[in-house]
Amino acid sequence: MIYWDLFASFFHVGLFSIGGGMAAMPLVQEQVVTLHGWLTLREFTDLITIAEMTPGPITINSATFVGIRLAGLPGALIATLGSILPGCIITALLYVVYRRCQSLAVVQNVLGGLRPCVVAMIASAGLSILLMALWGGGPAWTPAGLDWIALGLFAAALLVLRKWKPSPIWVMLGAGAVGGALYLLV
Repeated sequence: MIYWDLFASFFHVGLFSIGGGMAAMPLVQEQVVTLHGWLTLREFTDLITIAEMTPGPITINSATFVGIRLAGLPGALIATLGSILPGCIITALLYVVYRRCQSLAVVQNVLGGLRPCVVAMIASAGLSILLMALWGGGPAWTPAGLDWIALGLFAAALLVLRKWKPSPIWVMLGAGAVGGALYLLV
């Protein structure tokens, strides 16, 4: 019975949580604290902390944590499956619809209109990360606040990638090793 409850609760969360992980937390709280009483409110706040600091989506981390706490490894697997299954189903259905309608002009026009938005969102995220790396997220973007090591690593990595075109993974590992050594020395 607990397995079904875990699956159904997190399937509900996965199905109706739109807007990212933190937007799903009220749904998780409703299922885990209010409806089922699996966690106290204090334990739920600890759950958010743990789920936020571990790698991966917060909703999936929450499902895994609650599942393992209530029913061990099988509970973690079932709760996690319940959390991700709605997204998988919706994605599969959208793929089927797209495959059937991809030649329609309206579909191509919509996708054509979305492409610049996606490029802009990726560029915005990249620029935010670059600014955070170079200035540490401080409000004053002045030469005095610039992290010169990070700037040098960025420029060197960009040069290596453009000139010799190695695997980006090797460039990241190399930049990480050089940066780690430089920051330890400084």
